[in-house]
Amino acid sequence: MAAIGRFQKGDEVFYGKVVDGDLYKMKGDVFGSPSFLKKKTPWKGIKTLVPMVPSKLIAVGLNYADHAAESGKSVPESPLFWLKAPSSLLPDGGKIEIPFPDHRVDFEAELAIVIGRRVRNVTPAAAARYILGYTVAQDISDRDIQRSEGQNARAKSFDTFTPLGPYIETKIDPHGLKIQMFQNGQLRQNSNTSQMVFNCFELVSFISTNMTLLPGDIILTGTPPGVGPIESGDKLEVRIQNLTPLVNTVK
Repeated sequence: MAAIGRFQKGDEVFYGKVVDGDLYKMKGDVFGSPSFLKKKTPWKGIKTLVPMVPSKLIAVGLNYADHAAESGKSVPESPLFWLKAPSSLLPDGGKIEIPFPDHRVDFEAELAIVIGRRVRNVTPAAAARYILGYTVAQDISDRDIQRSEGQNARAKSFDTFTPLGPYIETKIDPHGLKIQMFQNGQLRQNSNTSQMVFNCFELVSFISTNMTLLPGDIILTGTPPGVGPIESGDKLEVRIQNLTPLVNTVK
């Protein structure tokens, strides 16, 4: 696997490749044909950032039939999506902040697509050519606001509401991956991306017919059944087969 991350040391922000726990700095453009230094970069003083800073953060809803059922909603005939604020992104290890402690706020484990090339009106068969890779995400949701307003943008766009990372896997088949969420060590969500109503290539195709996707844009592909509330002190870990786990805490 080729795990690409975004890192910071002092004032320097850079991309790098992580191989068996070792970090190698990238040379060149992450969206082009980059190369990597052969000398390992010491981890001391290195901070792991969100792996990408997108122009758009797109979330897909009700993309697992069982989750639609537990939400009391029918499966959409075409992908249902909305925009989240990129300022909601949170790196691996960061703390999810609950703005209204009296509201119900839920976890949602998701596979995220990272766009690698500008794309408009692509077919599902050609969509893979425009994908840089995949990473792990959560779509944290304030259910009180979501229910009262009848739309998703504000309920899911608070700062820290989109944990993402830590790395982008560039060589992986996204269509048969085990996806799990652990809350304080307890398994809460347990499914497979093969259960998506619309697979990753279909999502990229559909969304690209509605808007131009740019390099670095992120698509959250929906969550499986088992979503539940979070509270201060929780440790949340999303594990997706063959990807580095995403771990965050709640305050």
